[in-house]
Amino acid sequence: MNLASRSPRRRSLLAAAGFEVFEVQGRPEPPLGSGDPVEAAIASAMAKLPKEPADRRPLLAADTVVGLGNRLFGKPEGKADAQAMLSALSGREHDVVTGVALRYLSDEVVFAVSSKVTFRDLSSAMLEHYLDCGEFVDKAGAYGIQGLGVALVEHVSGSYSNVVGLPLTEVIAHLRRLGVSP
Repeated sequence: MNLASRSPRRRSLLAAAGFEVFEVQGRPEPPLGSGDPVEAAIASAMAKLPKEPADRRPLLAADTVVGLGNRLFGKPEGKADAQAMLSALSGREHDVVTGVALRYLSDEVVFAVSSKVTFRDLSSAMLEHYLDCGEFVDKAGAYGIQGLGVALVEHVSGSYSNVVGLPLTEVIAHLRRLGVSP
């Protein structure tokens, strides 16, 4: 499978499901802005999908967006941006949406999966510790649930792998419909 993403989490999830994963150059991520997280995640995944396939392998592009009301959070630009994101999410429920664009031969499938995540009330000490660890780098919403970020989370409703960065069950189901299996 060709993956138009540099995300080690997506690569790891696909490999764990039995896929041999090849990284291909995707197009740059568009800026997020504000609005509906489902629309933003789908638009971003579609924008990342290369126009021309590298070969005859299935091609996957994805993007994960964190939505809080009409605010969208992608990857933080630095520690101050991460602190602002995490402070906004503290004690609140938010949406984690991954948009996925799949192409195989002449077929293309685009979809999104949304999960609800509720954060604990984050003390300034907890927030400072998490930021000092640097785990916020390259993570939508400035946290990684698969690492130390799990301590920030009170509850997850929906797909855990979606919160990590790829709704694996749904991706595999769509690939099977396209005639692709690991």
